[in-house]
Amino acid sequence: MSLPKIIWTKIDEAPALATYSLLPIVNAFTKAAGVTVETSDISLSGRVLAAMGLAEDNLAELGKVVLQPDGNIIKLPNISASISQLKECIAELQSQGYDIPDFPENPSTPEEEEIRAKYNTCLGSAVNPVLREGNSDRRAAKAVKKFAQNNPHRLKPFAENSKAYVAHMAGDGDFYGNEKSITMEKAQKVTIALNGKELKTIDALEGEILDGTFMSVKKLREFYRKSVQEAKEKGLIWSLHLKATMMKISDPIMFGHAFEVFFEDVFTKYADVFKEVGVNPNLGMVDLEKKIAGHEKEAEIKAAFQAVVDSDAPKIAMVDSDKGKTNFNASNDIIIDASMPVVVREGGKQWDRNGDALETVAVIPDSTYAMFHEEMVADCVKNGQFDVTTMGTMQNVGLMAQKAEEYGSHPTTFEMEEDGKVTVTAEDGTELMSFDVEKGDIWRMSRAKDIPIKDWIRLAVERGKIEGYPVVFWLDENRAHDAEMIKKVEKYLPEFDTDGVDIKIMDITSATRFTNERIRRGENTIAVTGNVLRDHLTDMYPILELGTSAKMLSIVPLLAGGGLYETGAGGSAPKHVDQFLKESHLRWDSLGEFLALAESLRFIGQKHSDDKLQALTEALDKANEGYLDNNKAPSRKCGEPDNKASHFYLAQYWAEALANGSNAELAQKFAPVAKALKENEEKILEELLAIEGKPADIGGYYRPDDAKAEAAMRPSATLNSIIDRI
Repeated sequence: MSLPKIIWTKIDEAPALATYSLLPIVNAFTKAAGVTVETSDISLSGRVLAAMGLAEDNLAELGKVVLQPDGNIIKLPNISASISQLKECIAELQSQGYDIPDFPENPSTPEEEEIRAKYNTCLGSAVNPVLREGNSDRRAAKAVKKFAQNNPHRLKPFAENSKAYVAHMAGDGDFYGNEKSITMEKAQKVTIALNGKELKTIDALEGEILDGTFMSVKKLREFYRKSVQEAKEKGLIWSLHLKATMMKISDPIMFGHAFEVFFEDVFTKYADVFKEVGVNPNLGMVDLEKKIAGHEKEAEIKAAFQAVVDSDAPKIAMVDSDKGKTNFNASNDIIIDASMPVVVREGGKQWDRNGDALETVAVIPDSTYAMFHEEMVADCVKNGQFDVTTMGTMQNVGLMAQKAEEYGSHPTTFEMEEDGKVTVTAEDGTELMSFDVEKGDIWRMSRAKDIPIKDWIRLAVERGKIEGYPVVFWLDENRAHDAEMIKKVEKYLPEFDTDGVDIKIMDITSATRFTNERIRRGENTIAVTGNVLRDHLTDMYPILELGTSAKMLSIVPLLAGGGLYETGAGGSAPKHVDQFLKESHLRWDSLGEFLALAESLRFIGQKHSDDKLQALTEALDKANEGYLDNNKAPSRKCGEPDNKASHFYLAQYWAEALANGSNAELAQKFAPVAKALKENEEKILEELLAIEGKPADIGGYYRPDDAKAEAAMRPSATLNSIIDRI
């Protein structure tokens, strides 16, 4: 009997480099049990080439796989590209000989409009909406949690009188304050229009929740000015936290306004020059410097910006102090679900231009989700830092199936071209909602379909039954969207067996407080949230609990019956690549991939009883425990075992477990493998470490040369020989 295959995604940056080393090991082991692992290129460069007709559209193919009952995908973190990243990728592909056009930043012809439309499909969260045909089950494996408690990473203390806090708009003109929401009574077309001119028509389903809202840019700029002034008065670092990578329309615009406000005098003084050279503040300082390069006032303008940075009124957070990159370097440098956990981890601090960690005001304009971060910081200011050795855990059930609550990366976000009224009208003529807007305001619609919502509620009850922890729906009755969601929860809960399950509905601040109180007592909680909060919570809590969100189990039980296994967060992946290119040391921890593979194999075993497969899965579980118990995670320091060595140890422990396992055929096959890996351990480590400290040439950042990258990630001839002979 042939077993279903596993598709392993080829993606970007550090996890892509790790794959060159790990996948040959995975293939050698899984094929022995009749499981085939195939790759599918959904990297940013792969998606660009597909959009331009120069490669197969693997993402579209995977979109079909997730609709199959046996679909089984291991999905590594991919780049959610900003415009800056996309332009860099295009330039690299052109340098490699691919005949593709430049990115038209301001398309002026039908041909340029067509090119821009193709490239737009590669921006932001292009991958996740296609693959996430199920809701999210994220939690720490018990072995991972135990290891973290026994080997605690350091969380910096909060000062006794810490001034750190989160600033947000508190519903005054933001998305939270302006939101309206309705549940569709029947399926029909719905048109979004500004002053009667169609912006978008969608096909809405019966029972679907539609939200409309907008960010007042006037109020946003007032808020930024106030936050800058407060940071000056309180002597705090000013730091901006958005997600321009995922929310590819709204958040770059919000970033651009912050950039203009913080450097208001500079933008006013040089407005004519910036207009002349086509400066777009949404793209940040790095793009601005490219635009003014060679201009007669280049040095003068750079000096003007630097004078503001040097004024310390207020200090501005740095994304890279060593390279002089401020918070405004590029919009894609700011990823809130990666940056806010650092603020909490570092005791309410961010880094200034001298590399000093100082207390910060974390600026998160929209209060919808800022309330979570506000309470996280306030909790630590009041109660002190969390204790890794005793803190409980937060598990998450997240609504994300069928593009549920996609937040700004969808095609229903618009920058208003004029003052007036936005209307949302059903085809039967019913006006569903309307909004009075001004030119420049950011209007957007979010959607959540009925079937995914019901499945989300089912999954929450199921996890509550399994774990015995309180199940908390993070829903705020004062938020329009959440009020509609509460109706759904109350409607569908009676259809499931909730006997013995402690179910609560709480607003964001109350839910955060409840969860943190339990975590500080060493107790565990299941947070049931929408897609955006899922993102924020499943980085914040794991980074505090485990040191990284990459160690979380991230399982997506697909609606069609298959499984999608995600392998953690790639927010720090660019820094890992920078270090690797400089000194051939990759500190990416592949534990997320190890755990995902075990769950993927287990899923096949649940549907197809097979002795070899069961033995293979049990052995991988033991290998993962051995990896943790023996602390074989990659070192951050060059000259010490890195990602490549961690893969060697996984292979060694996996082979040993198979050699002593329940299947005689596999035991006989892997006994000599285990022996060879053990006997050659010293030699293999010497060969892996021999290249450390030397620059790595992989032939490209966005599209590495496979041969060069494999050579850089598989430098041990001894290890390669043992693995390739299996």
